[in-house]
Amino acid sequence: MPSNKNSAIHHFLTAILGVVIFLMLLSELILNLTPPTARDALIHHLAIPKLWLKNGGFYEIQWADFSYFPMNIDLLYLIPLYLHQDFIANIIHMGFGIGTAFIIYHYLKTGFDRISGLLGVLIFLSTPIVFRSSTQAYVDLGLVFFSTASVFALMRYRNGGFQEFKWLFLSSLSMGLALGTKYNALVIWFFLTLSIVFISSRDTKKQWPSIRAGAIFFLISLLVFSPWLIKNFILTGNPLYPLFTGGIAPMIAGENRTGFFQMRELLYGENFWETLIIPLRMFFQGQDNSTRYFDGVLNPVLIILSPFAFARRSFFRDKLFFLSFIIFFVLTVFFLEGKAFGMDQIVRYMLPVIPFLSILTVMGMINIWDWAIKRSGPLRSIMIAAFLAAFILSISGNIFYMNNYYQKINPMRYLSGMETRDEFIARHISSYDAMQYLNAHAPDNASIRLIFLAGRGYYLDREYSEGTSYGMGDVRELAARVEDKESFQTYLQSLNCTYFLVRNDLLEKFLNDNYPWHTRQLFTRRINESMDVVYDKGGYTILRILP
Repeated sequence: MPSNKNSAIHHFLTAILGVVIFLMLLSELILNLTPPTARDALIHHLAIPKLWLKNGGFYEIQWADFSYFPMNIDLLYLIPLYLHQDFIANIIHMGFGIGTAFIIYHYLKTGFDRISGLLGVLIFLSTPIVFRSSTQAYVDLGLVFFSTASVFALMRYRNGGFQEFKWLFLSSLSMGLALGTKYNALVIWFFLTLSIVFISSRDTKKQWPSIRAGAIFFLISLLVFSPWLIKNFILTGNPLYPLFTGGIAPMIAGENRTGFFQMRELLYGENFWETLIIPLRMFFQGQDNSTRYFDGVLNPVLIILSPFAFARRSFFRDKLFFLSFIIFFVLTVFFLEGKAFGMDQIVRYMLPVIPFLSILTVMGMINIWDWAIKRSGPLRSIMIAAFLAAFILSISGNIFYMNNYYQKINPMRYLSGMETRDEFIARHISSYDAMQYLNAHAPDNASIRLIFLAGRGYYLDREYSEGTSYGMGDVRELAARVEDKESFQTYLQSLNCTYFLVRNDLLEKFLNDNYPWHTRQLFTRRINESMDVVYDKGGYTILRILP
Protein backbone atom coordinates (compact mmCIF):
# COMPACT_ATOMS: atom_id res chain seq x y z
CA MET A 1 0.00 0.00 0.00
CA PRO A 2 1.99 2.87 -1.27
CA SER A 3 2.25 5.85 1.03
CA ASN A 4 2.19 8.30 -1.85
CA LYS A 5 -1.40 8.52 -2.97
CA ASN A 6 -0.37 10.19 -6.21
CA SER A 7 2.11 7.54 -7.21
CA ALA A 8 1.66 5.52 -10.35
CA ILE A 9 1.48 2.29 -8.39
CA HIS A 10 -1.32 3.70 -6.27
CA HIS A 11 -3.38 4.49 -9.37
CA PHE A 12 -2.53 1.12 -10.86
CA LEU A 13 -3.69 -0.79 -7.77
CA THR A 14 -6.83 1.32 -7.57
CA ALA A 15 -7.64 0.51 -11.18
CA ILE A 16 -6.96 -3.21 -10.71
CA LEU A 17 -9.14 -3.44 -7.60
CA GLY A 18 -11.89 -1.45 -9.30
CA VAL A 19 -11.88 -3.75 -12.34
CA VAL A 20 -11.95 -6.91 -10.20
CA ILE A 21 -14.86 -5.58 -8.11
CA PHE A 22 -16.73 -4.53 -11.26
CA LEU A 23 -16.31 -7.96 -12.86
CA MET A 24 -17.44 -9.64 -9.67
CA LEU A 25 -20.58 -7.49 -9.46
CA LEU A 26 -21.24 -8.11 -13.15
CA SER A 27 -21.10 -11.88 -12.61
CA GLU A 28 -23.51 -11.51 -9.67
CA LEU A 29 -25.89 -9.49 -11.82
CA ILE A 30 -25.80 -12.10 -14.59
CA LEU A 31 -26.56 -14.83 -12.06
CA ASN A 32 -29.40 -12.75 -10.65
CA LEU A 33 -31.12 -12.47 -14.03
CA THR A 34 -32.12 -16.13 -13.76
CA PRO A 35 -35.26 -17.50 -12.06
CA PRO A 36 -34.99 -18.08 -8.29
CA THR A 37 -33.94 -21.59 -7.30
CA ALA A 38 -32.47 -21.11 -3.81
CA ARG A 39 -33.98 -23.28 -1.09
CA ASP A 40 -35.27 -20.70 1.40
CA ALA A 41 -36.59 -18.46 -1.37
CA LEU A 42 -38.82 -21.32 -2.53
CA ILE A 43 -39.88 -22.17 1.01
CA HIS A 44 -40.28 -18.77 2.57
CA HIS A 45 -38.96 -15.49 1.18
CA LEU A 46 -40.79 -15.67 -2.16
CA ALA A 47 -43.33 -18.36 -1.37
CA ILE A 48 -45.11 -16.49 1.43
CA PRO A 49 -45.43 -13.17 -0.49
CA LYS A 50 -46.74 -15.16 -3.46
CA LEU A 51 -49.42 -16.76 -1.28
CA TRP A 52 -50.38 -13.31 0.00
CA LEU A 53 -50.74 -12.04 -3.55
CA LYS A 54 -52.69 -15.11 -4.62
CA ASN A 55 -55.15 -14.63 -1.77
CA GLY A 56 -55.51 -10.88 -2.23
CA GLY A 57 -53.77 -9.75 0.94
CA PHE A 58 -52.22 -10.77 4.23
CA TYR A 59 -53.64 -13.81 5.96
CA GLU A 60 -52.49 -16.28 8.58
CA ILE A 61 -50.75 -19.33 7.15
CA GLN A 62 -50.99 -21.58 10.17
CA TRP A 63 -49.09 -24.54 8.76
CA ALA A 64 -46.00 -22.44 8.04
CA ASP A 65 -44.18 -21.31 11.19
CA PHE A 66 -41.80 -19.26 9.06
CA SER A 67 -44.71 -17.08 7.90
CA TYR A 68 -44.69 -15.54 11.38
CA PHE A 69 -41.11 -14.30 11.03
CA PRO A 70 -40.53 -10.56 10.50
CA MET A 71 -40.62 -9.81 6.79
CA ASN A 72 -39.36 -6.32 6.01
CA ILE A 73 -37.34 -7.52 3.02
CA ASP A 74 -39.97 -10.05 1.94
CA LEU A 75 -42.43 -7.17 1.62
CA LEU A 76 -40.12 -5.64 -0.99
CA TYR A 77 -40.35 -8.88 -2.94
CA LEU A 78 -44.08 -8.33 -3.38
CA ILE A 79 -43.27 -5.77 -6.07
CA PRO A 80 -41.38 -8.05 -8.51
CA LEU A 81 -43.83 -10.89 -7.80
CA TYR A 82 -46.74 -8.62 -8.64
CA LEU A 83 -44.98 -7.67 -11.87
CA HIS A 84 -44.26 -11.37 -12.60
CA GLN A 85 -40.55 -10.62 -12.68
CA ASP A 86 -39.35 -12.67 -9.73
CA PHE A 87 -35.66 -12.43 -10.71
CA ILE A 88 -35.74 -8.80 -9.53
CA ALA A 89 -35.97 -10.14 -5.97
CA ASN A 90 -32.47 -11.55 -6.44
CA ILE A 91 -31.21 -8.12 -7.48
CA ILE A 92 -32.89 -6.43 -4.51
CA HIS A 93 -31.05 -8.73 -2.13
CA MET A 94 -27.79 -8.13 -4.00
CA GLY A 95 -28.34 -4.40 -3.48
CA PHE A 96 -28.16 -4.76 0.29
CA GLY A 97 -24.77 -6.43 -0.07
CA ILE A 98 -23.56 -3.53 -2.21
CA GLY A 99 -24.92 -1.08 0.37
CA THR A 100 -22.92 -2.81 3.10
CA ALA A 101 -19.81 -2.74 0.91
CA PHE A 102 -20.25 1.03 0.52
CA ILE A 103 -20.30 1.46 4.31
CA ILE A 104 -17.08 -0.56 4.57
CA TYR A 105 -15.50 1.49 1.77
CA HIS A 106 -16.43 4.80 3.35
CA TYR A 107 -15.04 3.84 6.74
CA LEU A 108 -11.71 2.53 5.42
CA LYS A 109 -11.28 5.31 2.87
CA THR A 110 -11.87 7.93 5.54
CA GLY A 111 -9.51 6.27 8.00
CA PHE A 112 -6.80 5.23 5.54
CA ASP A 113 -7.04 5.63 1.75
CA ARG A 114 -8.98 4.57 -1.31
CA ILE A 115 -6.99 1.36 -1.82
CA SER A 116 -7.84 0.26 1.72
CA GLY A 117 -11.50 0.99 1.05
CA LEU A 118 -11.48 -1.02 -2.17
CA LEU A 119 -9.66 -3.88 -0.46
CA GLY A 120 -12.38 -3.97 2.19
CA VAL A 121 -15.05 -4.06 -0.51
CA LEU A 122 -13.25 -6.84 -2.38
CA ILE A 123 -12.69 -8.97 0.72
CA PHE A 124 -16.31 -8.58 1.84
CA LEU A 125 -18.06 -9.10 -1.50
CA SER A 126 -15.81 -11.95 -2.59
CA THR A 127 -16.22 -13.92 0.63
CA PRO A 128 -17.98 -17.03 -0.71
CA ILE A 129 -21.01 -16.91 1.59
CA VAL A 130 -21.53 -13.22 0.74
CA PHE A 131 -21.19 -13.87 -2.99
CA ARG A 132 -23.60 -16.81 -2.83
CA SER A 133 -26.12 -14.85 -0.75
CA SER A 134 -25.92 -11.96 -3.22
CA THR A 135 -27.39 -14.24 -5.89
CA GLN A 136 -30.34 -15.49 -3.82
CA ALA A 137 -33.66 -13.91 -2.88
CA TYR A 138 -32.97 -14.21 0.84
CA VAL A 139 -33.02 -11.56 3.60
CA ASP A 140 -29.65 -12.09 5.29
CA LEU A 141 -27.85 -9.28 3.45
CA GLY A 142 -30.67 -6.96 4.45
CA LEU A 143 -29.97 -7.89 8.07
CA VAL A 144 -26.25 -7.29 7.46
CA PHE A 145 -26.85 -3.88 5.90
CA PHE A 146 -29.18 -2.57 8.60
CA SER A 147 -27.12 -3.95 11.50
CA THR A 148 -23.87 -2.58 10.02
CA ALA A 149 -25.48 0.81 9.50
CA SER A 150 -26.70 0.74 13.10
CA VAL A 151 -23.21 -0.01 14.41
CA PHE A 152 -21.51 2.74 12.43
CA ALA A 153 -24.19 5.31 13.26
CA LEU A 154 -23.67 4.45 16.91
CA MET A 155 -19.93 4.96 16.47
CA ARG A 156 -20.61 8.40 14.98
CA TYR A 157 -22.76 9.15 18.02
CA ARG A 158 -19.86 8.13 20.28
CA ASN A 159 -17.29 10.12 18.28
CA GLY A 160 -19.49 13.21 18.63
CA GLY A 161 -19.30 13.01 22.39
CA PHE A 162 -22.80 11.49 22.66
CA GLN A 163 -24.28 14.88 21.79
CA GLU A 164 -25.59 14.44 18.23
CA PHE A 165 -29.02 12.85 18.63
CA LYS A 166 -29.42 12.33 14.88
CA TRP A 167 -26.83 9.55 14.96
CA LEU A 168 -28.50 7.83 17.91
CA PHE A 169 -31.82 8.09 16.08
CA LEU A 170 -30.35 6.73 12.84
CA SER A 171 -28.74 3.85 14.72
CA SER A 172 -32.05 3.08 16.44
CA LEU A 173 -33.98 3.26 13.17
CA SER A 174 -31.52 0.94 11.43
CA MET A 175 -31.65 -1.48 14.34
CA GLY A 176 -35.45 -1.53 14.20
CA LEU A 177 -35.32 -2.32 10.48
CA ALA A 178 -32.80 -5.10 11.19
CA LEU A 179 -35.14 -6.57 13.80
CA GLY A 180 -37.96 -6.44 11.27
CA THR A 181 -35.77 -8.35 8.81
CA LYS A 182 -34.68 -11.40 10.82
CA TYR A 183 -34.89 -12.55 14.43
CA ASN A 184 -31.09 -12.98 14.55
CA ALA A 185 -30.99 -9.21 15.04
CA LEU A 186 -32.26 -9.71 18.61
CA VAL A 187 -28.70 -10.62 19.60
CA ILE A 188 -27.33 -7.45 17.99
CA TRP A 189 -30.07 -5.35 19.61
CA PHE A 190 -29.17 -6.63 23.05
CA PHE A 191 -25.46 -6.02 22.48
CA LEU A 192 -25.84 -2.47 21.15
CA THR A 193 -28.28 -1.43 23.87
CA LEU A 194 -25.83 -2.49 26.57
CA SER A 195 -22.93 -0.98 24.62
CA ILE A 196 -24.54 2.45 24.51
CA VAL A 197 -25.04 2.48 28.26
CA PHE A 198 -21.59 1.10 29.06
CA ILE A 199 -19.53 3.18 26.62
CA SER A 200 -21.41 6.40 27.29
CA SER A 201 -21.17 6.05 31.07
CA ARG A 202 -17.47 5.16 30.79
CA ASP A 203 -16.59 8.07 28.52
CA THR A 204 -18.85 10.77 29.99
CA LYS A 205 -18.89 9.60 33.64
CA LYS A 206 -22.62 10.31 33.61
CA GLN A 207 -24.80 7.32 34.38
CA TRP A 208 -28.35 8.56 34.02
CA PRO A 209 -27.85 10.29 30.63
CA SER A 210 -26.19 7.08 29.46
CA ILE A 211 -29.09 4.95 30.65
CA ARG A 212 -31.47 7.39 28.98
CA ALA A 213 -29.58 7.08 25.67
CA GLY A 214 -29.75 3.29 25.91
CA ALA A 215 -33.47 3.46 26.67
CA ILE A 216 -34.07 5.78 23.69
CA PHE A 217 -32.18 3.40 21.40
CA PHE A 218 -34.12 0.43 22.73
CA LEU A 219 -37.54 2.07 22.49
CA ILE A 220 -37.13 3.58 19.00
CA SER A 221 -35.89 0.23 17.70
CA LEU A 222 -38.80 -1.49 19.41
CA LEU A 223 -41.27 0.96 17.88
CA VAL A 224 -39.95 0.30 14.36
CA PHE A 225 -40.01 -3.46 15.02
CA SER A 226 -43.42 -3.42 16.75
CA PRO A 227 -45.78 -4.06 13.78
CA TRP A 228 -44.45 -7.62 13.50
CA LEU A 229 -44.69 -8.11 17.26
CA ILE A 230 -48.28 -6.87 17.32
CA LYS A 231 -49.25 -9.09 14.39
CA ASN A 232 -47.87 -12.21 16.07
CA PHE A 233 -49.37 -11.31 19.44
CA ILE A 234 -52.82 -10.95 17.91
CA LEU A 235 -52.51 -14.21 15.95
CA THR A 236 -50.70 -16.41 18.47
CA GLY A 237 -50.41 -14.62 21.81
CA ASN A 238 -46.60 -14.72 21.44
CA PRO A 239 -45.09 -11.57 19.87
CA LEU A 240 -41.90 -13.45 18.96
CA TYR A 241 -43.59 -16.57 17.63
CA PRO A 242 -42.29 -19.16 16.82
CA LEU A 243 -39.44 -18.34 19.24
CA PHE A 244 -39.79 -19.26 22.89
CA THR A 245 -42.59 -21.71 22.32
CA GLY A 246 -40.66 -24.43 24.09
CA GLY A 247 -38.05 -22.55 26.03
CA ILE A 248 -34.53 -21.60 25.15
CA ALA A 249 -31.32 -22.27 27.06
CA PRO A 250 -27.61 -22.74 26.62
CA MET A 251 -26.56 -26.28 25.82
CA ILE A 252 -23.21 -26.78 27.42
CA ALA A 253 -23.85 -29.37 30.06
CA GLY A 254 -26.47 -31.38 31.80
CA GLU A 255 -29.75 -32.24 30.19
CA ASN A 256 -29.43 -29.55 27.53
CA ARG A 257 -26.25 -31.15 26.23
CA THR A 258 -28.43 -33.78 24.60
CA GLY A 259 -29.47 -31.08 22.16
CA PHE A 260 -26.97 -29.75 19.70
CA PHE A 261 -23.84 -31.45 21.08
CA GLN A 262 -25.48 -34.85 21.22
CA MET A 263 -26.93 -34.39 17.76
CA ARG A 264 -23.49 -33.73 16.27
CA GLU A 265 -22.13 -36.79 18.06
CA LEU A 266 -24.92 -39.06 16.84
CA LEU A 267 -24.99 -37.81 13.27
CA TYR A 268 -21.35 -37.10 12.56
CA GLY A 269 -19.34 -38.82 15.27
CA GLU A 270 -17.98 -35.52 16.59
CA ASN A 271 -16.84 -35.29 20.19
CA PHE A 272 -17.61 -32.41 22.54
CA TRP A 273 -14.47 -30.43 21.71
CA GLU A 274 -14.87 -30.82 17.95
CA THR A 275 -18.36 -29.39 18.26
CA LEU A 276 -17.24 -26.64 20.62
CA ILE A 277 -14.75 -25.20 18.12
CA ILE A 278 -17.26 -25.07 15.26
CA PRO A 279 -17.07 -21.23 15.18
CA LEU A 280 -13.41 -21.66 14.12
CA ARG A 281 -14.00 -24.70 11.92
CA MET A 282 -16.49 -22.73 9.86
CA PHE A 283 -13.67 -20.71 8.35
CA PHE A 284 -11.76 -23.79 7.20
CA GLN A 285 -14.28 -26.59 6.61
CA GLY A 286 -17.39 -24.93 5.20
CA GLN A 287 -19.16 -26.58 2.26
CA ASP A 288 -22.25 -25.54 0.36
CA ASN A 289 -25.34 -27.72 0.78
CA SER A 290 -23.83 -29.71 3.64
CA THR A 291 -25.36 -29.35 7.09
CA ARG A 292 -22.43 -31.27 8.54
CA TYR A 293 -20.07 -28.63 7.19
CA PHE A 294 -22.24 -25.61 7.89
CA ASP A 295 -23.88 -25.08 4.47
CA GLY A 296 -21.60 -22.29 3.38
CA VAL A 297 -18.01 -21.26 2.74
CA LEU A 298 -15.92 -18.61 4.45
CA ASN A 299 -12.29 -17.64 3.95
CA PRO A 300 -9.61 -18.41 6.58
CA VAL A 301 -7.90 -15.12 5.76
CA LEU A 302 -10.61 -13.35 7.79
CA ILE A 303 -9.35 -14.82 11.05
CA ILE A 304 -5.71 -15.29 10.06
CA LEU A 305 -5.03 -11.63 9.19
CA SER A 306 -7.56 -9.81 11.38
CA PRO A 307 -5.56 -10.30 14.66
CA PHE A 308 -2.73 -8.27 13.10
CA ALA A 309 -5.06 -5.27 13.20
CA PHE A 310 -4.18 -5.00 16.89
CA ALA A 311 -0.44 -4.69 16.25
CA ARG A 312 -0.89 -0.91 16.48
CA ARG A 313 -3.04 1.16 18.81
CA SER A 314 -4.47 3.37 16.07
CA PHE A 315 -8.27 3.13 15.86
CA PHE A 316 -8.02 1.00 18.99
CA ARG A 317 -11.49 1.89 20.29
CA ASP A 318 -13.05 0.96 16.95
CA LYS A 319 -11.11 -2.29 16.70
CA LEU A 320 -11.99 -3.28 20.26
CA PHE A 321 -15.66 -2.57 19.60
CA PHE A 322 -15.62 -4.62 16.39
CA LEU A 323 -13.91 -7.51 18.17
CA SER A 324 -16.36 -7.39 21.08
CA PHE A 325 -19.28 -7.45 18.69
CA ILE A 326 -17.84 -10.37 16.70
CA ILE A 327 -17.16 -12.50 19.77
CA PHE A 328 -20.49 -11.73 21.42
CA PHE A 329 -22.55 -12.41 18.32
CA VAL A 330 -20.77 -15.60 17.27
CA LEU A 331 -20.77 -17.16 20.73
CA THR A 332 -24.35 -16.15 21.49
CA VAL A 333 -25.71 -17.56 18.23
CA PHE A 334 -23.62 -20.70 18.70
CA PHE A 335 -24.73 -21.45 22.25
CA LEU A 336 -28.39 -20.59 21.94
CA GLU A 337 -30.57 -23.65 21.77
CA GLY A 338 -31.78 -24.73 18.35
CA LYS A 339 -35.31 -23.45 18.89
CA ALA A 340 -34.02 -19.94 18.43
CA PHE A 341 -31.66 -20.23 15.48
CA GLY A 342 -31.86 -23.84 14.32
CA MET A 343 -30.07 -26.92 15.53
CA ASP A 344 -27.61 -26.88 12.65
CA GLN A 345 -24.76 -24.40 12.69
CA ILE A 346 -25.05 -22.47 9.44
CA VAL A 347 -22.39 -20.13 8.08
CA ARG A 348 -25.11 -17.80 6.81
CA TYR A 349 -26.15 -17.05 10.39
CA MET A 350 -22.71 -15.50 10.95
CA LEU A 351 -23.02 -12.99 8.11
CA PRO A 352 -23.52 -9.93 10.40
CA VAL A 353 -19.91 -10.20 11.61
CA ILE A 354 -18.33 -10.46 8.13
CA PRO A 355 -18.23 -6.66 7.48
CA PHE A 356 -16.27 -6.14 10.69
CA LEU A 357 -13.95 -9.07 10.06
CA SER A 358 -13.32 -7.62 6.59
CA ILE A 359 -12.38 -4.25 8.09
CA LEU A 360 -10.09 -5.84 10.68
CA THR A 361 -8.50 -7.94 7.93
CA VAL A 362 -7.66 -4.83 5.93
CA MET A 363 -6.26 -3.15 9.05
CA GLY A 364 -4.15 -6.23 9.69
CA MET A 365 -2.89 -6.17 6.11
CA ILE A 366 -1.94 -2.49 6.48
CA ASN A 367 0.05 -3.22 9.61
CA ILE A 368 1.84 -6.17 8.03
CA TRP A 369 2.60 -4.12 4.91
CA ASP A 370 3.94 -1.19 6.88
CA TRP A 371 6.13 -3.53 8.93
CA ALA A 372 7.44 -5.24 5.77
CA ILE A 373 8.38 -2.06 3.88
CA LYS A 374 10.31 -0.77 6.89
CA ARG A 375 12.68 -3.74 6.68
CA SER A 376 15.94 -3.32 4.85
CA GLY A 377 17.88 -5.40 2.36
CA PRO A 378 16.70 -8.79 1.09
CA LEU A 379 14.38 -9.24 4.09
CA ARG A 380 12.22 -6.40 2.83
CA SER A 381 11.79 -7.95 -0.60
CA ILE A 382 11.08 -11.37 0.90
CA MET A 383 8.47 -10.01 3.30
CA ILE A 384 6.73 -7.95 0.62
CA ALA A 385 6.70 -10.91 -1.76
CA ALA A 386 5.38 -13.22 0.96
CA PHE A 387 2.67 -10.75 1.88
CA LEU A 388 1.53 -10.29 -1.71
CA ALA A 389 1.60 -14.05 -2.34
CA ALA A 390 -0.48 -14.74 0.77
CA PHE A 391 -3.05 -12.13 -0.19
CA ILE A 392 -3.27 -13.28 -3.81
CA LEU A 393 -3.70 -16.89 -2.69
CA SER A 394 -6.45 -15.96 -0.27
CA ILE A 395 -8.36 -13.89 -2.80
CA SER A 396 -7.78 -16.47 -5.53
CA GLY A 397 -9.59 -18.96 -3.30
CA ASN A 398 -12.61 -16.68 -3.35
CA ILE A 399 -12.32 -16.26 -7.11
CA PHE A 400 -12.02 -20.03 -7.57
CA TYR A 401 -15.22 -20.47 -5.55
CA MET A 402 -17.06 -17.82 -7.56
CA ASN A 403 -16.01 -19.44 -10.84
CA ASN A 404 -17.20 -22.89 -9.72
CA TYR A 405 -20.47 -21.44 -8.46
CA TYR A 406 -21.00 -19.59 -11.75
CA GLN A 407 -20.30 -22.74 -13.76
CA LYS A 408 -22.70 -24.75 -11.59
CA ILE A 409 -25.56 -22.31 -12.17
CA ASN A 410 -24.56 -21.80 -15.84
CA PRO A 411 -26.84 -18.79 -16.37
CA MET A 412 -25.88 -18.16 -20.00
CA ARG A 413 -27.77 -21.23 -21.24
CA TYR A 414 -30.94 -19.53 -20.07
CA LEU A 415 -30.01 -15.93 -20.83
CA SER A 416 -28.86 -16.80 -24.35
CA GLY A 417 -32.14 -18.58 -25.10
CA MET A 418 -30.59 -22.05 -25.31
CA GLU A 419 -33.05 -23.24 -22.69
CA THR A 420 -36.44 -22.01 -21.56
CA ARG A 421 -37.34 -20.76 -18.10
CA ASP A 422 -38.97 -24.12 -17.35
CA GLU A 423 -35.89 -26.00 -18.51
CA PHE A 424 -33.59 -23.85 -16.39
CA ILE A 425 -35.70 -24.32 -13.27
CA ALA A 426 -36.06 -28.07 -13.88
CA ARG A 427 -32.26 -28.31 -14.20
CA HIS A 428 -31.90 -26.96 -10.66
CA ILE A 429 -35.07 -28.16 -8.93
CA SER A 430 -35.80 -31.85 -9.23
CA SER A 431 -39.45 -31.49 -8.15
CA TYR A 432 -40.28 -28.84 -10.75
CA ASP A 433 -41.67 -31.21 -13.41
CA ALA A 434 -44.05 -32.73 -10.86
CA MET A 435 -45.19 -29.25 -9.85
CA GLN A 436 -45.74 -28.31 -13.47
CA TYR A 437 -47.88 -31.41 -13.88
CA LEU A 438 -50.07 -30.26 -11.00
CA ASN A 439 -50.26 -26.74 -12.39
CA ALA A 440 -51.42 -28.13 -15.72
CA HIS A 441 -53.76 -30.93 -14.62
CA ALA A 442 -55.01 -30.29 -11.09
CA PRO A 443 -58.32 -28.38 -10.76
CA ASP A 444 -58.08 -24.73 -9.78
CA ASN A 445 -59.56 -25.51 -6.37
CA ALA A 446 -57.13 -28.36 -5.70
CA SER A 447 -55.11 -28.43 -2.50
CA ILE A 448 -51.71 -30.12 -2.42
CA ARG A 449 -50.02 -31.63 0.63
CA LEU A 450 -46.23 -31.67 0.46
CA ILE A 451 -44.47 -34.74 1.83
CA PHE A 452 -40.71 -34.47 2.32
CA LEU A 453 -40.32 -31.49 -0.01
CA ALA A 454 -39.14 -29.23 2.82
CA GLY A 455 -41.86 -26.73 2.01
CA ARG A 456 -40.51 -25.81 -1.42
CA GLY A 457 -43.85 -24.85 -2.90
CA TYR A 458 -43.11 -21.54 -4.60
CA TYR A 459 -43.57 -22.89 -8.12
CA LEU A 460 -46.96 -24.46 -7.34
CA ASP A 461 -49.88 -22.41 -8.66
CA ARG A 462 -52.39 -24.26 -6.49
CA GLU A 463 -53.03 -24.03 -2.78
CA TYR A 464 -50.58 -26.15 -0.84
CA SER A 465 -49.64 -26.95 2.73
CA GLU A 466 -47.19 -29.00 4.69
CA GLY A 467 -47.41 -30.86 7.98
CA THR A 468 -44.91 -30.82 10.81
CA SER A 469 -41.30 -31.78 10.14
CA TYR A 470 -41.64 -31.46 6.35
CA GLY A 471 -44.56 -33.88 6.27
CA MET A 472 -42.99 -36.39 8.65
CA GLY A 473 -45.84 -35.76 11.09
CA ASP A 474 -48.43 -36.80 8.49
CA VAL A 475 -46.57 -40.01 7.72
CA ARG A 476 -46.33 -40.84 11.44
CA GLU A 477 -50.05 -40.29 11.95
CA LEU A 478 -50.94 -42.42 8.94
CA ALA A 479 -48.51 -45.17 9.93
CA ALA A 480 -50.06 -45.28 13.41
CA ARG A 481 -53.46 -46.01 11.80
CA VAL A 482 -52.57 -48.69 9.25
CA GLU A 483 -54.27 -51.42 11.28
CA ASP A 484 -57.61 -49.63 10.98
CA LYS A 485 -58.62 -48.72 7.43
CA GLU A 486 -61.41 -46.39 8.55
CA SER A 487 -59.16 -44.51 10.95
CA PHE A 488 -56.48 -44.23 8.24
CA GLN A 489 -58.93 -42.72 5.77
CA THR A 490 -60.51 -40.46 8.37
CA TYR A 491 -57.15 -38.88 9.13
CA LEU A 492 -56.44 -38.58 5.42
CA GLN A 493 -59.68 -36.71 4.87
CA SER A 494 -58.98 -34.46 7.86
CA LEU A 495 -56.02 -32.98 6.01
CA ASN A 496 -58.45 -31.26 3.62
CA CYS A 497 -56.25 -31.81 0.60
CA THR A 498 -56.85 -33.42 -2.78
CA TYR A 499 -53.29 -34.43 -3.71
CA PHE A 500 -50.10 -35.61 -2.09
CA LEU A 501 -46.81 -34.58 -3.69
CA VAL A 502 -44.20 -36.99 -2.34
CA ARG A 503 -40.44 -37.22 -2.59
CA ASN A 504 -40.04 -40.97 -2.84
CA ASP A 505 -36.52 -41.61 -1.59
CA LEU A 506 -37.01 -39.70 1.67
CA LEU A 507 -40.39 -41.34 2.33
CA GLU A 508 -38.92 -44.78 1.75
CA LYS A 509 -35.94 -44.05 3.99
CA PHE A 510 -38.16 -42.73 6.77
CA LEU A 511 -40.41 -45.80 6.67
CA ASN A 512 -37.47 -48.22 6.51
CA ASP A 513 -35.69 -46.51 9.41
CA ASN A 514 -38.70 -46.34 11.71
CA TYR A 515 -41.17 -49.15 10.99
CA PRO A 516 -41.09 -52.95 10.65
CA TRP A 517 -41.83 -54.73 7.40
CA HIS A 518 -45.43 -55.52 8.41
CA THR A 519 -46.25 -51.86 9.06
CA ARG A 520 -44.66 -50.77 5.80
CA GLN A 521 -46.66 -53.30 3.84
CA LEU A 522 -49.90 -52.20 5.46
CA PHE A 523 -48.97 -48.57 4.86
CA THR A 524 -48.53 -49.26 1.14
CA ARG A 525 -51.83 -51.17 1.01
CA ARG A 526 -53.76 -48.33 2.70
CA ILE A 527 -52.23 -45.79 0.34
CA ASN A 528 -53.30 -47.89 -2.67
CA GLU A 529 -56.81 -48.22 -1.24
CA SER A 530 -57.18 -44.52 -0.57
CA MET A 531 -55.27 -42.86 -3.39
CA ASP A 532 -54.61 -43.03 -7.11
CA VAL A 533 -51.14 -42.53 -8.57
CA VAL A 534 -51.47 -39.83 -11.26
CA TYR A 535 -47.77 -39.06 -11.70
CA ASP A 536 -44.62 -41.01 -10.95
CA LYS A 537 -41.45 -39.63 -12.50
CA GLY A 538 -38.02 -38.35 -11.53
CA GLY A 539 -38.23 -39.58 -7.95
CA TYR A 540 -41.55 -37.85 -7.22
CA THR A 541 -45.05 -39.23 -7.00
CA ILE A 542 -48.38 -37.40 -7.12
CA LEU A 543 -51.23 -39.18 -5.35
CA ARG A 544 -54.87 -38.14 -5.76
CA ILE A 545 -56.98 -38.76 -2.68
CA LEU A 546 -60.10 -40.74 -3.53
CA PRO A 547 -63.44 -39.31 -2.36
